[in-house]
Formats: sequence, structure tokens, C-alpha cells
Amino acid sequence: MKRLLHAALAALLLAPAGSARAARLEITIAPQFAGEPLRLDSLRYQNAAGETLSVSRLSYLLSGFALQRDSGEWLELPDLHAWMDAAARRQTVTLDSVPPAPYRAVRFHVGPDAAVNAADPARFPAGHALNPAVNGLHWSWQGGYVFMALEGHYRQGAAEPGGYIWHLARDPNRTVVSFTASLDLRHDAGLLLHLDIASLLNAPRALSFTRDGSTTHSREGDPVAAALKAALPGAFRVHRIVSAAPAAPARPPVQPIDLPDKFTPYSFTMSRMFPLPELPRDNPLITERVALGKRLFREPLLSRNDTVSCATCHREKDAFTDSLPVSIGIDGRQGDRNAMPLFNLAWKSQFFWDGRAASLRTQVLMPIADHREMDLSPGQACKKLAAQPDYVEGFHAAFKSQGITPDKIALALEQYLLTIVASQSKLDAVLNGKATLTDAEQRGFELFMTESDPRTGQRGADCFHCHGGPLFSDHQFHNNGLASPGKGRAAITGETADEGRFVTPSLRNIALTAPYMHDGRFATLEEVVAHYSSGIHRSPVLDPNLAKHAGPGLQLSAEDQQALIAFLKTLTDSHLLP
Repeated sequence: MKRLLHAALAALLLAPAGSARAARLEITIAPQFAGEPLRLDSLRYQNAAGETLSVSRLSYLLSGFALQRDSGEWLELPDLHAWMDAAARRQTVTLDSVPPAPYRAVRFHVGPDAAVNAADPARFPAGHALNPAVNGLHWSWQGGYVFMALEGHYRQGAAEPGGYIWHLARDPNRTVVSFTASLDLRHDAGLLLHLDIASLLNAPRALSFTRDGSTTHSREGDPVAAALKAALPGAFRVHRIVSAAPAAPARPPVQPIDLPDKFTPYSFTMSRMFPLPELPRDNPLITERVALGKRLFREPLLSRNDTVSCATCHREKDAFTDSLPVSIGIDGRQGDRNAMPLFNLAWKSQFFWDGRAASLRTQVLMPIADHREMDLSPGQACKKLAAQPDYVEGFHAAFKSQGITPDKIALALEQYLLTIVASQSKLDAVLNGKATLTDAEQRGFELFMTESDPRTGQRGADCFHCHGGPLFSDHQFHNNGLASPGKGRAAITGETADEGRFVTPSLRNIALTAPYMHDGRFATLEEVVAHYSSGIHRSPVLDPNLAKHAGPGLQLSAEDQQALIAFLKTLTDSHLLP
């Protein structure tokens, strides 16, 4: 004990005069409604207009953080951005390396500044708050970010629920939020704020979905956007200051799994317009492992009777699908889902139509064991491969340790699937100035990217909400108005709000991947577009992007439907085909 005290005293005496460790401030913003914690997808809240509403999405970007010293001077914290999202439970932003001192106020902005808003979003690294693959708030070819997305359902009296989509965006609507908060940052501290949606809807004037419209994209002169901007500063309130925020637990460094002593790094290529993906750091791409995974993908030894491989249901010539409504596995056994195309998986974080697999390495082993697909235990698969000398050699080249294990099969398959990238369609050539769209394709593109909003006189197909961006998918789960769709995501989460929700497939190569939907119910693109035009089945869990439209759909003309299909066909990537 004496030795420890002497060491501590020596460290104190040797420390430079006046030195102090930089402080850390954790700001947590908890969503509320009228002072109660916000419950998502709960049609239970009342606004001042007497409408009952729910919130299914609350997602926003913060920037421009600053702290005010007692002297009145503002300490700016540049280059700090935060993405907050209620469904993803992202509620905390950490201000690191704050000079230790007392502070009396905090300031931040909802939305990035004009320079960042106009910058190329593909430059932000994987995991960054402004990476579109992370936040899902960039408007892709329209340019700029959605500063705040507020979406959900509403009902007036006993009427059928409708949907609302309110997106606050565009540089003039960037909003500063500032409030007094006595913070002693001579040590770490925490600040808990509330964001009250009731205040956002009801002040300075009460907004009504019925009266003011169920959609806004913040175009110039839109009174709904103006009301949201005016109400936003007062919707944030200080709830509690914590004198010492607990230190975040240190994360152990990520170590590559079982890399061989000699390996060749694999060159991962992608479109310059794509956001940077978060490739698995514990399974870095190497040529030896990718090659092994490619061979395993086509290997019928992974099935019980050596007749079925992954490639059976995911054929290259069909953009890695099988052209069947639902897949047929071993012994002619029929599944209940349409085979999903396998490309651009590096940007996904949940797999299968219902998202039941949280990683590719988890997903790839499930069809092998499924009795309707390949019907072979992973352990038996390893024994069959171990009896093949060339596979023993292939695994030895791809992994440092000896032997063949299910984990190694999964890591190799994961690597191969991550390398399948679709990014060379006609539309990509157009965007690179190497091709032009026909009149019909151009009309279809405009319809695809245009909101349908009778309030402002706009007529569009409104596809970009779920299929926007260069990946043509938001990778989220939606109920898209199918009759009798099945449990969908609810079978995984147990949540009623997830009934009939399935993941948004990419529209790249859509002309090659018929039939469509999770159960292959639509044989042609014409049937798909007709569904969204006039075949929507309304229900309390219909996605707000569809529920905001009256009646059974968008009511597109026959000419507009054909133009939309013409555009969708420009998304075919012939370079992906064998």
C-alpha cells in the first residue's frame, strides 16, 4: 500500500502545472410524447387537432455542437455529427476531448451545414453518422440529407387510419437548438434531454394531418416545414444533468479470424457512388478465402444426397435467383419464400425476407441444415468435405489452423458473397455521362423519384422512399399492402406492428429476378406496378408511405406505369451475368 501511495504522489508531483485531463460529455436524447416515453407503432397519441396518431419512424441528424463558457464565449466542436434514431435506439452522442471548465449552455443544429449537405455522401467512412448506408437519410440523386424524418399513422375519429411522412430538409430549414445547462466539465458528465413529439406537432401552431397534409419534403414555401422548424427548438428540453457520466467500456481490438501465414489481399471494387460498406474486420477479404467460398457455393456435397448446392436456388444467369415463386430444395421439397438475389450484400446487416439472420456467416449455414433445402447438418458437411483432398488443401490455404469446421465454411461463403457487386447498369452509365435515357425511361425515372402529393399538385410514383439511393433499397422492413402476406417480420420480433413486414429488395436487376414479392405472387413487373397503382390492401400496419395515399394505390395512368417499367429495366447489370 505504501509503495502505491508513493507512486501516486510521485505522479502528482511530476505532472505539469495546470494540466488536466480533457472531459467527456454524453448527451442522451430520449423521445417523448406529452411527457411520457414514446412507444413506436402505437396508435394511441392525440394531437391538438383531435387526431389519433402513432410514430413509426423518428430519425434525425445533429451537427454544429458547441458549449458556452461562463465568459460567454462559445467553444465550437467542429466535424462532429450524430445520427439519432428511435427504432435503432440511437439516443446518445459523446463530446470527447472537451477542455475542462464550467460551461453554462449547449448548442447544436438539427441537420448538417450547407457544405456538408451538398458534399458527396460516398466519402464518409463505414459507420460514420453521415454515411447513407448507416442513416438512410440521404436523398441520393436529388441531393442533400433529410434533417429529420417523422413518419407514422393517424386517424380522425373512427375513420380508417392513414399514413403521414413529414421530412424536414433543405438548407434553409437547418435549425439551431440552444438551452441553458450548468455543466461542470472539470470531470466527465452526462446530459439527458427529452424530445417531445407532442410539442413538435402542437407549437407554435397546431398541425393537422387532415388539414395540413400528410406529407412534406420541405419545398420552398411549404407551411408544414415552416411550422416544424419553428417548433423544433422548443421540443428539446433538459431533463437531468449527471455530474459524472460512466466511462464507456473499452472495446477489445478486432482480430482477424484464423488468417493463414501467407495470403493475398482481395481487391474489393464498387461504384464511386455507393456508400462505403462496413466489411467484417474479423474476416478481411483474402483471395484464398474468396476462392474457397466461390467453390463451396456451387458444391452439391453440402446437401444430404449430393444434388443441391447454394447455386441451385441462386443461379448467376438469373441474377442469383431461381425464377420460381418459391424455392424447391432436396427431394423436390418446396419452401415458402422466393429466393432472394445475392448481390450488394456488403451493405446489408439483416438477412432473409424476415431478417432472422444478423450476419452472412450465420445465414449461409441455415439453408444447409434446413430439411427443405439441403438437409445436411454442418458437422456432416465438414466430414464430406474432409474426404476430398482438394478441399483439405483449399481450407489449408484459406485458414491458419488445420481441419474443416462449420465456422470456416461460413467465413469462406461470407467472403465470396460479399464480393458480388452489381453497379454497372445502363443507369450507372447514364450517371457517368456514357449513355442517355430514352424519353420513356426518363419519364419513368422522374416518376420514381417524385413524391405523389395532391396538396402541392405533384404526381409521382413515390418509389424512392423505400428504393432510393444507388443501392435501390433502404434495407428496412415494410408492409407493402399485400393481401394475406403472412407473419413476416412479426414471426421474429413478436411485435404486432411487424405483421406482414418484409425486407425491401434491391431493384437492381429487377427485370431478371421474376417472380416477385416474398412469395413470388407476381409473375411480371406489370403486375408489381399495378399492385402499387391500384391493388394496395389497406390495414392498420400498412407502411405510412403507402397509407398516406387515399384509396387502393397511386392511381398511375397506363402510360406512366409503362414508363416506370422502362426505367426499372435500365437497372439490369449485364456485367454480373455469366
